[in-house]
Amino acid sequence: MQPLIALVDCNNFYVSCERVFRPDLIGKPVAVLSNNDGCVVARSAEIKKLGVKMGVPVFQIQHLVKQHHIQLLSSNYCYYADMSSRVMSTLEEYAPCFETYSIDEAFLDLTGV
Repeated sequence: MQPLIALVDCNNFYVSCERVFRPDLIGKPVAVLSNNDGCVVARSAEIKKLGVKMGVPVFQIQHLVKQHHIQLLSSNYCYYADMSSRVMSTLEEYAPCFETYSIDEAFLDLTGV
């Protein structure tokens, strides 16, 4: 039997986590910022469409923030780690043989499933 390996990658993970408890942010341009709120470390699909790049300093996008009412959020890495743990636990229920790759990615062995 050929091995069947899947890569699971959560979209815009930090922003998606924030939207769990802030559904008012769904459909709006959102950026999660680095520890010191200096740079963009996560972007919603809406903010990507505006051309905002990963890692850009906040001061360079202030004109877009005002023009498009971008929501800037401080990062909460403990919260993201907790949400990641929940996602990985759920994946493990479907594929006991899996490997966590990053906070929002995992490889699953679906051979024979």
